[in-house]
Amino acid sequence: MRDRLQVLALAGALAALAVLVPPVGTLARHYVFGQALQFAVLATLTPALVVLGAPWRGPLWRRLATARSHHPSPRRAAAVLVGFIAIAVAWRLPIAVNALVRYPALTFAEAVSLIVAGCALWIELVESPPFLPAIGRPLRAAFAALPMWVIWASAYIMAFSHTVWFTAFAHRTGHGLGVAADQQLAAGLLWAIPGLCFVPVVYVSLITWLRDTSDPDHELERVSAASEPAAASRPRPPRGWRLSR
Repeated sequence: MRDRLQVLALAGALAALAVLVPPVGTLARHYVFGQALQFAVLATLTPALVVLGAPWRGPLWRRLATARSHHPSPRRAAAVLVGFIAIAVAWRLPIAVNALVRYPALTFAEAVSLIVAGCALWIELVESPPFLPAIGRPLRAAFAALPMWVIWASAYIMAFSHTVWFTAFAHRTGHGLGVAADQQLAAGLLWAIPGLCFVPVVYVSLITWLRDTSDPDHELERVSAASEPAAASRPRPPRGWRLSR
């Protein structure tokens, strides 16, 4: 099963390459929608596909997964979430986007930071053996929704701006897309691609959690599992011993 999923990791790598080279790489230096497409793929689509399909072969990954499983920590997951949001917001600031247009070499730093931070976040959201999420399903839903909402909020502000949001993309009148159309198209991409990636995680996490908590058999199994250590710790009477009143 895991071998079949490797095609997802390959698709994620190809998606990242596609937005870094022409024609998308060229559009990202001339239009807001091109830059938004590049950002959305690097921040959300590529990490999601890579984590879902990565084989994680080798002793290094197994040791890292074992260490994570022995020390599950919601604080670590929260730190990963905050780090991803901070990196994503930083690359969407006008000063950063303007710098990416003027100095294309910075795109490599953007790609590396977004993909690494995105993969770290997705490891906390989905099962990617040998890595397993360290937080419960309700938190996974929240941790998937928060970065999506942050990206949506930045797209909303840009789309309804009456001025040029990124000065490096100031188009000459009569040449190509107008400023408003360019920014609105970019906002649409920043809504669609993160939504495509994060909404399924929110939905599946909540539905699975609600189903498990409403299943009586699941509750009985959980109570039984909780009582087993206590039962195992009781001393047993010697063989042949009969209890009498």
